[in-house]
Amino acid sequence: MAITEAHSREPFRLGMLLYDTRYRSITIQIIALIAVLTFFGWIVHNTVANLHALGKTFDFGFLGQRAGYDISQTLIPYTNDSTHGRAALVGILNTLLVAFLGCVTATIIGVFMGVLRLSSNWLIARLASVYVEMFRNVPVLLWILALMAIITDTLPAPSAFRGENASASMLFGDTVALTNRGAYVPWPIFGPGWQVVAGVFILSLIAILLFRRYAHARQEATGQALPVFWISLALFFLPALAADAVVGAVTLDVPTLQRFNFEGGGLIDKSLVALWFALALYTGAFIAEIVRGGIQAISRGQSEAAGALGLRPNRIMSLVILPQALRIIIPPLISQYLNLTKNSSLAIVVGYADVRATLGGITMNQTGRELECMLLMMGFYLLISLAISSLMNWYNSSIALKER
Repeated sequence: MAITEAHSREPFRLGMLLYDTRYRSITIQIIALIAVLTFFGWIVHNTVANLHALGKTFDFGFLGQRAGYDISQTLIPYTNDSTHGRAALVGILNTLLVAFLGCVTATIIGVFMGVLRLSSNWLIARLASVYVEMFRNVPVLLWILALMAIITDTLPAPSAFRGENASASMLFGDTVALTNRGAYVPWPIFGPGWQVVAGVFILSLIAILLFRRYAHARQEATGQALPVFWISLALFFLPALAADAVVGAVTLDVPTLQRFNFEGGGLIDKSLVALWFALALYTGAFIAEIVRGGIQAISRGQSEAAGALGLRPNRIMSLVILPQALRIIIPPLISQYLNLTKNSSLAIVVGYADVRATLGGITMNQTGRELECMLLMMGFYLLISLAISSLMNWYNSSIALKER
């Protein structure tokens, strides 16, 4: 103790920064930080000098210039007179759309196929294995091109729906047409009072969350399970439909066949369909293996104990096995969601106007702002990846085991 106190009273000298263990780690970290900042400073200075030598400046003013090109699939109003910034926003929304649809569909397919791989039925288990091995061992780019070719070559042209001797017919009461250009579907048109319907729909979502929480607490207290799925489904649709019936704010524009093409309604472009299902089927094969591994990590005694209590196999899977397996499934599932979102940049091969095709394609080529466009795209993919990771990590922590 006396030696330690004497050592702490020793006056500070510069040599302590290297030889004294109390200061050495701090010194090394400061030197490393200075080296990293110097390196990045050199990169920035070198980039600015090279841009100046080429007669270029670093700015984002090009986003306010006229784009001058059309985009077939848009979620917001857009024309070729819109700005490059507007075109980039359209591309960002298209990327978010295909990422959301792909993640949801891939999760459904992956969970379904992962459970089927463990089926006691030999044929079903082998068919699920064939799906998994076939899709995950072929590059996703080839699946995108293959689905695009299937849609283009197998579905009828709009002209096939015309006349009494038409070789194709519309579906769902002549409201949906599947063609080699895409799917023509009814599209909602919002009139006065749509805010009321939107408010009712938001309240319905809140009611679903509260009801599911109540049903879970009731089951924990009494053991009695409520039909959560059907009640949630009714709350999702019926209140908004009833509000619209009273207000009459939302109408459906149904596509109709004109001289050469369908008019009205909405077009889900074939490039979106091909990209969506290719990414979902490809990623779903990996999710299926994650789900299978998570389920097999749960002790068989859990299933046997639940069966001894009289639970049916589907209830055992939904109430006993999957809730425990989620703690194993969620971490690798995050990586699959991130991979699907980044793989959506392959949309350019089928002509889908995502952010890579708009901001990183046509806009970059027209304006010559390669650095600015690349930085904006990198920032977008970084933000969306961090958002997905944060959301899934929050969900993972919410279902983690809580120690007393």
